[in-house]
Amino acid sequence: MIDAAYFEDSVLQLRKLKKLADKAIGQTEDQHLFVRLDPEANSIALIMKHIAGNMRSRWTDFLTADGEKPDRNRDSEFEEESETRAATLATWEDGWNVMFRTLESLSAADLEKTVYIRGEAHTVMQAIGRQMTHYASHVGQIVFLAKHFAGSRWKSLSIPRGKSKDFEVAKDGRPYNVEQR
Repeated sequence: MIDAAYFEDSVLQLRKLKKLADKAIGQTEDQHLFVRLDPEANSIALIMKHIAGNMRSRWTDFLTADGEKPDRNRDSEFEEESETRAATLATWEDGWNVMFRTLESLSAADLEKTVYIRGEAHTVMQAIGRQMTHYASHVGQIVFLAKHFAGSRWKSLSIPRGKSKDFEVAKDGRPYNVEQR
């Protein structure tokens, strides 16, 4: 069934996004998590805090309440705080856990239900797509910043430059050998 396949693939892609971000964050020294490239830029930690805040708001009471919760203070997600790496990671993990718990509680039959984000109606399928796109853009920012700060110490998270012919990647992200097909 297409609905079930879409749902399963969405969860898989979101897990891959988290894994990509986690690997980038893992290559970032503590002090670099909190560095802004300029006054209008966000640090890796702020992006992490924003994603986590968005996830808690969007995915809590997902089917029954608007995705923009009245107790969310979005603007505060972009304010520096004197947090530690551990505190930032705990907030980050909490957000992803809320999202994955909610997704795991849904069924393919829920995909056509209507949910609201900032008062705008979405099918569950549309809401998942909206959030996946949002998270992907921010994960890209995290990877970019982590790579910038790591410099020559950076370990590629996908196919290293100049190695495209050496890699084939399965849909779930695992490498496989072309000759094994």
